[in-house]
Amino acid sequence: PEYMVPAAWVCLPAFPVTQNGKVDRKALPAPSLGAKAAQDFVAPKGALEELVAGIWAQVLGLDRVSAHGNFFELGGHSLLAMQMISRVRETFDVDLPFRSLFGAPTVAGLARSIESALAGGSGRLPPPMLPVPRDGELLTSFAQYRLWFLDQLQPGGHAYNVPLGVRLLGRLDLTALERSLQEIIRRHEALRTVFASSGGRVVQVISPEVHLPLMVESLEGLEASEREREAQRRAGEEAQRSFELSRGPLLRATVLRLAKEEHVLVLVMHHAVTDGWAINVLLRELSQLYPVFAAGEVPVLPALAIQYADFAAWQRQWLQGEVLEAQRSYWKRTLAGAPQALELPTDRPRPQVQTFHGAQLRAQLPLALSQEVRALSHREGATLFMTLLAAFQALLARYSGQTDIVVGSPIAGRNRQEVEGLIGLFVNTLALRAEVQGTLSFQALLAQVREACLGAYAHQDLPFEQVVEALQLDRDLSRTPLFQVMFVLESQAAPSLEFGGLALKPLDVDLVTAKFDLTVGLQETPQGLLSVWEYNTALFDRETVARMAGHFQKLLEGLTARPEQPISRISLLSEGERTQVLEAWARTAGESHRPVCIHRMVEAQAERAPEALAVKSPHGQVSYGELNARANQLAHALRGKGVGPEDRVVLCMERSVELVTGALGILKAGGAYVPLDPVYPVERLRTMAGDSRAQVVVTQGRLKAAFEGQGLAVVCLDDGWEELERQERANPQGGVAPDNLAYVIYTSGSTGKPKGVEVSHASLANLVAWHQREYEVKPEDRATLVSGPAFDASVWELWPYLTAGASLHIPGDEVRAVPARLLEWMAAEGVTLSFLPTPLAEVVLAEDWPEGLALRALLTGGDRLRRRLRPGQKARLMNHYGPTENTVVATWAPVVGEAGTLPPIGRPIPHAQAYVLDKGLNPVPVGVGGELFIGGDSLARGYLDRPELTAEKFLPNPFSTQPGSRLYRTGDLVRWSSAGELEFLGRVDQQVKIRGYRIELGEIEAVLAKHPAVREAVVVVRESAPEVKQLVGYAVIQGGERPSKADLRTYLRERLPEAMVPSAIVLLDALPVTPNGKVDRRALPMPEEGYGSDDTAVAPQTDLERAVAAIWQEVLHVAKVGTNDRFFDLGGNSLTILEVQKKLSAALSLDVKLTKLFQYPTIASLSQHLAQGEPGPAVAAASPQRAKRRQELDAQGQARRRLRTSKKDAQDE
Repeated sequence: PEYMVPAAWVCLPAFPVTQNGKVDRKALPAPSLGAKAAQDFVAPKGALEELVAGIWAQVLGLDRVSAHGNFFELGGHSLLAMQMISRVRETFDVDLPFRSLFGAPTVAGLARSIESALAGGSGRLPPPMLPVPRDGELLTSFAQYRLWFLDQLQPGGHAYNVPLGVRLLGRLDLTALERSLQEIIRRHEALRTVFASSGGRVVQVISPEVHLPLMVESLEGLEASEREREAQRRAGEEAQRSFELSRGPLLRATVLRLAKEEHVLVLVMHHAVTDGWAINVLLRELSQLYPVFAAGEVPVLPALAIQYADFAAWQRQWLQGEVLEAQRSYWKRTLAGAPQALELPTDRPRPQVQTFHGAQLRAQLPLALSQEVRALSHREGATLFMTLLAAFQALLARYSGQTDIVVGSPIAGRNRQEVEGLIGLFVNTLALRAEVQGTLSFQALLAQVREACLGAYAHQDLPFEQVVEALQLDRDLSRTPLFQVMFVLESQAAPSLEFGGLALKPLDVDLVTAKFDLTVGLQETPQGLLSVWEYNTALFDRETVARMAGHFQKLLEGLTARPEQPISRISLLSEGERTQVLEAWARTAGESHRPVCIHRMVEAQAERAPEALAVKSPHGQVSYGELNARANQLAHALRGKGVGPEDRVVLCMERSVELVTGALGILKAGGAYVPLDPVYPVERLRTMAGDSRAQVVVTQGRLKAAFEGQGLAVVCLDDGWEELERQERANPQGGVAPDNLAYVIYTSGSTGKPKGVEVSHASLANLVAWHQREYEVKPEDRATLVSGPAFDASVWELWPYLTAGASLHIPGDEVRAVPARLLEWMAAEGVTLSFLPTPLAEVVLAEDWPEGLALRALLTGGDRLRRRLRPGQKARLMNHYGPTENTVVATWAPVVGEAGTLPPIGRPIPHAQAYVLDKGLNPVPVGVGGELFIGGDSLARGYLDRPELTAEKFLPNPFSTQPGSRLYRTGDLVRWSSAGELEFLGRVDQQVKIRGYRIELGEIEAVLAKHPAVREAVVVVRESAPEVKQLVGYAVIQGGERPSKADLRTYLRERLPEAMVPSAIVLLDALPVTPNGKVDRRALPMPEEGYGSDDTAVAPQTDLERAVAAIWQEVLHVAKVGTNDRFFDLGGNSLTILEVQKKLSAALSLDVKLTKLFQYPTIASLSQHLAQGEPGPAVAAASPQRAKRRQELDAQGQARRRLRTSKKDAQDE
């Protein structure tokens, strides 16, 4: 392979050998630096090629370069390429795009590109960079302004401190060191610069001289091991001390003395005056100055032609008009429609305001893999950075489930020779976008990433902050704009230097900050690529990031081995991880059992204890012996009507003793019951009955009219019982096996047509066996039948208890509808086990439980559970998950732990399997969302008479060797926790995008439901106009005090990003539910008062709102604003919002925080916050006057409202 071909050859007359006659590898001579260049040397032809070759030799550090030498094979990389292009620009007066080097990576090829550019007259240069007068205002560069603005937004932080730690070995001359640093400060104005606000603009203020005190601390008195720890601690402490940008210097220097000839130099600068390149400039100048000062001489370094302030002035002069528009147009076109958020799975909810607490994790990639990646880069005509970036974006796509991936990456910004030797902030950030479709090969993705990088390099001059402004993105305080993940490749680690009797070695200073959610930096080392993962600890745990780093390596291994295969086929999991999620967690061990038909188990209980209570309802009760006899009579009658195995029989009954008799009798006849709820509309009942192809319906007299004219034989269990009494009371014999159909339950279909799910006796028996073991069901237990008869949970409520000899208790509808009465009924009946659908369970959990309640386990399922047991509620709370297609229950978990996190749905029940897979049906890593697939003994047969749908939803199981094994595709989005439990995330098809953000509705519902006055909450998406999506929240209020809609929206704004705050909130007395007890989202009413408002008024109503509106109009130059208009939608930006902050603070005598203007971006929300808010520390002294001013504004507004009300009343009279 290419990576195994030596980069250089050395010709020798003979190999040196050791005394033992072996090759002495240590004695082999080093190759000449120009060895590669000397291979097949072809002299450059003509002036152009000679000039280009000279530039290459200078940049690459070679003696000469062949006309056909490849820049990248000779050691070139992107940083050197930038320098080379910069020198070409200076030499030939043409502005070649960066991509030209990739199209022509040889001297001869690049010379032809230059010749073409010169002939066409294209690519002319920007104006020269010249010194500007220092007697006027010196505006900041765009990058400096952004850092200043971020400092105003969250003052006192240290996220943008740039620390440098250097270990100094040898005899240190402190005076020479201090004089060297002082000379560097004298030479570079950036290190003497602070920032001030002047007339609405931010300017650089340069001091003529700055004295930098060199702090020296001795650690010699500590033990050797303690000295090292203390040096690291002190270095970290210095790195985290904040700067005040209006006061200098923005540079600190500390020397820690560890021993006589061992010191640590800690330099900390603010990013506003430095960058990574500048650090190397500083070290280079230090290496030149220190030996001269140490020798007692006066150093003379070449004077700097320009300073950073000159660059800032040049940048603002050049980036305007056509140049600015061309750059803006490129980025607007490239990033149009890009997602504003990368939804990486996090270990904790995202804080409402971004935090910067971070940590680092290092992972060394094997040398062989690093070489393979480099070889792949060469084969595909890409740089190492491009290849690694493409792989990283593929990883992010797999983790996030998104295909549109935007990653930030820094670029040195030193593409002009004049600035190469300056200290200052030149680095820019590029937003690199890729469309990562799983069907793409890595080669295709790399080609796409290569083009994206080349395009970005050609338009690198537009500062990132200008890109953000051009895109007019929604402001979100919880995350950085446009991208939240950075990717960096450092071509070499920090150098070790020697000068003036000192050896300098880099010391890693842990800044413990994270500017982004995640920053991945790769460094080339002799051992291979070293990856450094800097992560935000508010979002991620260390083990999560470690897993991610491992998956990055696994992905690189796969794509280098077969870059032509689709990306989705490359597994991220190690063998250990694969075994964990496909075997250890995917299935739960359980006792083997022989499937028995359900009715046979009930018969056994009737024979064991015929007098024991079986079922009790408000209208009667029945013993096991009588229940069995009645069911036998029905079974014989049904057999007389031709019912046998696989025949469906409609069962349309209210919850009653007769319902149980009917279900048992149908099973005994050998048929399968099809439960239909009498509350369904008649048309729906008839549709389902017809679809089932049943020949018989078992019902009640008052309901039989619904089935007339369908050719069904009708058996009534109330007014038709006299005929049944004549039937035999003995158990029917034979006729059905465990593989035969037990029941068919209809669920809603996406086409609007209900679909019948077929479940066998064997699948039902697996549910029953697990339930009886897990909940230790005994004949003494008393259970409930609460669910509607057509809800699959009713199956679960019936058979585990009747097959164990326990009694079943049925509450009346009037009891079931009132949670407090339901609890009292449970206490009176002595109920020990009860299943309640999730919405009902959550209300019951919010109630005070009565004394004497014997409940030992409360079971729930059917929807996302958000509540937990409260103090004094003694029962076990068990959360269950399962689609109808898996016989009611697939996974379960006890609800334990503290509130604040949603309870998991647990692990699969015995003899069931649960797999979390991506779109390519690959298992996903722990913590990553994927679709849940279920297999095992509880799986339904399929959909009645719907073979195409069955084939679509029930797939062959790729992880099983058992013939005929299948998986059911649930459509539910889940993930494995690190504890091996499934966490429910939502529906695959219910994730929505609002203003570029991918939003999970359940997250908003969970926050809204935590409001003390909210009992239940639901959030849906509605269209306020064609293709205009709006979030609408629905809340059921509890307790005496009723919050306003504005209160609830304010509550949400304090906890969620603005994009996740519903545009409207509707208060309800109760959520509409389906007959199965689930929330009926289709029945939720439309908001009556429109979107984006809490009332019908749009014009400012109070004096406070009018005051805010007036300032908005003045600053934004708009004639009219509404209380619900969003500041940034009206054209606001980072400059204007600062102006608004100052004017509001002055006009209202309030300390208006900049963060609050982002948090409350409408006049209505901001005014409400200001009316309730507390003055900040800066205005605490004047708080009585300000409180009085707020009261005056409120009083005036209330008086005007009362006046309007009285006028309206008079008009009405």
